[in-house]
Amino acid sequence: MAAAGRGGADEGEDLLGEVFERGGQRQGVGHTQSPACARVLAPDVPLALLQRIEDSSLNASAPPQQRWLDGWIVRYNPGKAKRARCINAVAAGVRNAQDKLAECEALFREAGLPLVVRITPFTQSAALDAQLAAQGWALFDDTRVMVLPQLAQLPSGTSCLPAGWTESVEDAQAFAHTVGALRGSSQVEIEAHAQRVTHSPVPYTGVVWRDGAGQVQVCGQIAREGDLVGLYDIFTAPAARGRGLATAFCAGLLGRAGQAGARTAYLQVDAANAPARQVYLKLGFQDGYTYHYRSPSEAGAH
Repeated sequence: MAAAGRGGADEGEDLLGEVFERGGQRQGVGHTQSPACARVLAPDVPLALLQRIEDSSLNASAPPQQRWLDGWIVRYNPGKAKRARCINAVAAGVRNAQDKLAECEALFREAGLPLVVRITPFTQSAALDAQLAAQGWALFDDTRVMVLPQLAQLPSGTSCLPAGWTESVEDAQAFAHTVGALRGSSQVEIEAHAQRVTHSPVPYTGVVWRDGAGQVQVCGQIAREGDLVGLYDIFTAPAARGRGLATAFCAGLLGRAGQAGARTAYLQVDAANAPARQVYLKLGFQDGYTYHYRSPSEAGAH
């Protein structure tokens, strides 16, 4: 199981009248969006809070390999996380989008990476997704950003370390190797992960549960920015799944974050990952908004 990590409108602004969807209902002004579009799903969560969560996740996933290009954050980290090796169009800019894509294509080619664009409800301009689709760019990795608006709503009694197990806090290097071994990541991906977390502007805390034999059974990280905390790199060993361990582990992470001052939690999870989503729903999370990626090549989806 895995979860996941801008400048833009000020809080209270409706992103300059851009189109948003809440629960599938079109709001604002602009063109009609397709069901596959990135959209807001939580009508009871303030849009300003969702924007803060998007900003915080961008901050938490910032790699050393990134640059600003006329309103776009261009990231080209060689690690596994796509959010650290893609384009985030966070402001409209003044240059033609096609010219910027051509410049980015050369940069990604030089880095040995496929060209990938991340599309969210906050993408500027709102027409970018449709433009890429019209050019044949494939859509992949439909993702849900889930939100727990109040950590105080976390169900009590959900966190419990199994008897005989140990909990340890690992630094970025050690944690990247721990979760990388579980995922089967390459050495390049592990080192890129460690580098990104080490240099992140948002501090991470990596936590690992090991059984009595010293084997890793569950691991994950929290990245706290003020009163917001994100859950990242949640992974349960295959043999340990279906026993409620992920629920207990995540509850413990959230409790740790709450003690440090966090009040609202978020995470990113594949829309098709039903077991993980059930864990998060049990903890009180709800769908906040969606995002996806587009790429002109099949390699971008991997």
